[in-house]
Amino acid sequence: MIGRAERIVNYAVLTILAIIVLTPVATFVAAALSPDRSGQPQGELAWENFVTAWTQAGFGQAMSVTLTIAVLAVAGQVVLGVLAGFGFGVLGVPGNRFLFPLVLLGLMISTEAIIVPLYYQLRDWGLTNNIFGVVLIHIGMGVPFAAFWMRAAFRTQPKSLFEAMELDGAGALRTLWYLGIPLARPAIVTLMLLGFMWTWNDYFISLVFLHGENVTATVALGVFQGRFVTQFNLMAAGGLIVAAPVLILYVIFQRRFIAGMLAGAVRD
Repeated sequence: MIGRAERIVNYAVLTILAIIVLTPVATFVAAALSPDRSGQPQGELAWENFVTAWTQAGFGQAMSVTLTIAVLAVAGQVVLGVLAGFGFGVLGVPGNRFLFPLVLLGLMISTEAIIVPLYYQLRDWGLTNNIFGVVLIHIGMGVPFAAFWMRAAFRTQPKSLFEAMELDGAGALRTLWYLGIPLARPAIVTLMLLGFMWTWNDYFISLVFLHGENVTATVALGVFQGRFVTQFNLMAAGGLIVAAPVLILYVIFQRRFIAGMLAGAVRD
């Protein structure tokens, strides 16, 4: 009886929390499909709101720019993060106790604190209003977390497996490729999803360093909302368009995402 009562309470609490979380989402979707400018739900669904938002905001070009930045930035973050995490977590690089906290220092520096010198540095390199300049920024800002995340993931694996490959004559890169990466695959997938989400949702860096045809989806959404501030239904439709790629990826990879979160949740 106690077990049944506990299950009933658990389901009741989860149902209440789900309603609390999903109610604003449902309201937002209803506003995006409303033919009324104020976003009040009506009897009919205005799917043309998404078409209007897409064309008026120029989301096609903006989302292609954002996708390019996100893919390149995530690729750089994952490669450097895996290498750094393997070095710190398995190989035990010289100066580990000094170098690893130095890498983690990057997590404590806010974007606002470095944006001005960063702008002048990229301007001297000719990388302002350049997609690759923004990619470099995202890679640099994402590597500290990626190194921390992958180090934690590699440290959860049995050391005896790595030692056995070393005794068999395998080098560091061979051990990483054939043993480390397969074992840490859930953590790598989670890192990719987190990196993509953070890069896709970036607004501040893109606003400062990109303009003209190189604007990202979030900047285009901000401009669009400024033009249609009195039409909440179009604003909601634009917001759903920008959020859709991240939501779709999460739905597809949610099991691996949760597995990776659990795999990386380790304390030294």
